[in-house]
Amino acid sequence: MKLREEEVRVGDIRTIVIRPAGDRTWPGLLLYTDIFQLTESTLRTARRLAADGFVVVVPEIYPHGELAGVALEFDDAGKQRGLAGAAATTTAAFDADRTTVLDYLAARPDVSELFVTGFCIGGHLAFRAAFDQRVKATVCFYPTGLHNGALGADADAGSLEAAAGIRGRLLIVFGSQDPHVPAEARLDILRRLYAAGLTDLELHVYTGGEHAFMRDVGPRHDPALTDRALIEAVAFFRET
Repeated sequence: MKLREEEVRVGDIRTIVIRPAGDRTWPGLLLYTDIFQLTESTLRTARRLAADGFVVVVPEIYPHGELAGVALEFDDAGKQRGLAGAAATTTAAFDADRTTVLDYLAARPDVSELFVTGFCIGGHLAFRAAFDQRVKATVCFYPTGLHNGALGADADAGSLEAAAGIRGRLLIVFGSQDPHVPAEARLDILRRLYAAGLTDLELHVYTGGEHAFMRDVGPRHDPALTDRALIEAVAFFRET
């Protein structure tokens, strides 16, 4: 499928929009990046999803400070700058930007319904985006901080405590070798989501997958698991 790609400003937020070519409507998919922002690695994933028939909108997650307009390198310096960007951003700021981008996506004439996905910290942001009643389904890839609430500048954003407000379908994906969210934490997430009354819920744990196994740069990347995860995510959205 041929794609069209452009950079837009959604309020103050630098955003990449990737959509199938042609004049028709498609489901809209808000995609949250990891701490490295709009890297080519993430945009390659966004293009794959767009080619499956989505209008994919990828905003910067640090659009207001010194990292605005910056795609970080996958090295120690880039990691530290990304973590610093997170530490400088409150949950309230993340949530405000989410509303801005979802409003933009919902208003596009080529968008029929709203879905959300995200990776790492973006997986946690995707989970919080599911609080918006317009979001019909969400896929969170190895969300960090979800089990203990840690998000950006806040030690506890209360994300799981607010899970009862989610009305759309939810899929959460982890690798079994993720040190940031070990087995006990994954079990706690599942227990608390069921306790919140979320019955339309799937938790997938991929054997051997490390944290960020879908990032196609570096030794953690597992191409086979990445293909499987994307296929299952697209199927999950299409079944909604």
